Amino acid sequence: MSTPIKVAVVYYSSTGTIAEVAREMAQYAEKAGAEVRLLKAAELAPQAAIDSNPAWAANALATAGLPEATADDIEWADAVIFGSPTRFGNIASQLKQFIDTLGGLWAQGKLANKVYSGFTSSATVHGGQESTLLALYTSFHHFGGIVVAPGYTHASKFADGNPYGTSHVDAQGNNPVDDTTREAARVQAERVVHIATALKAGLSV
Repeated sequence: MSTPIKVAVVYYSSTGTIAEVAREMAQYAEKAGAEVRLLKAAELAPQAAIDSNPAWAANALATAGLPEATADDIEWADAVIFGSPTRFGNIASQLKQFIDTLGGLWAQGKLANKVYSGFTSSATVHGGQESTLLALYTSFHHFGGIVVAPGYTHASKFADGNPYGTSHVDAQGNNPVDDTTREAARVQAERVVHIATALKAGLSV
């Protein structure tokens, strides 16, 4: 039996939307046959800021036991799926800070030839989702990574409408993660596992 590919799902989430989508991604990647690590980026915000927002404080408590991502996790993985909420059309500083710690692996060529993908959320429709994913993918190009976006490779993508990656509009917490977003996460996770498995096996895709 072939060794399953290794997938790291690395995310930052303040109020919990991205944390929930990350769990979906990890679950579907595992169901697709991958060995999965679900990991969070370290929090940079002061405790006072976290405590000022009940949803942020609740999510921090709910995910307190989840391991924080390290460079070793990225080196371990064959594929990495990064998740971040939109921050002014870009990724959150917490995830960016983690990516910026990967310079040592980059210098050794250890970020190259892995599969990378991303997902995001925003408070409003057209709130920077696509620009956030494109900004994230710029880093993957610098890594020498292989960007695997969902594209319009499945009929469900015409429902969620984002070929760059799974995205969700949470309306400041008023729109919980729904079936459309869950299906988008499934399609993306399965595609990442499929492409990464084929690449590792040396098969044509």
